[in-house]
Amino acid sequence: MKKTVTLLASIGLTFSLLTGCGESTPLLSAVDYELDLETTTTNRGVSVGDTPESFLTAYGEYRIFTSVDGGAYQALPTEEIPFDSDIVTLLPSFFIDGLSVDPDVFCEENEIEKADLLTFLTSEDYLKSHTVVYYYLAFTWENGSIIDIASQFMDFNADAAYYTAN
Repeated sequence: MKKTVTLLASIGLTFSLLTGCGESTPLLSAVDYELDLETTTTNRGVSVGDTPESFLTAYGEYRIFTSVDGGAYQALPTEEIPFDSDIVTLLPSFFIDGLSVDPDVFCEENEIEKADLLTFLTSEDYLKSHTVVYYYLAFTWENGSIIDIASQFMDFNADAAYYTAN
């Protein structure tokens, strides 16, 4: 149940991705979402027990979403992330046919409104000819240290009926 709630919350974050300030941010690759489950270490070398400095060295140039004390996720500038609080940081991405996509560029190229992205990506017609996967890395923090890391994904081709936009 917790994973489902987190997954649904991360989809909500996708809509936040769509409201970016027009700044171009680099995109993570599928390999960046790999997590060694034995050592709980990301492909970029971040692991449980690491500090904000290690995290920001690996992910500071990407759009990071932060939830403070279980509140709503928001994209905060890295210098405003309260790492000493109980927070969760997320790094979400859509992959279409194996490639990470920038939601702004995708919407422009497909002439769709940003608010319609999830509906577009989960439509039966689109999924007939494309593979759509939503990935995210979730870092749970307490007192300035990472206490847990999770790498999750949602395959819209397999699960789209369950995760439709309301």
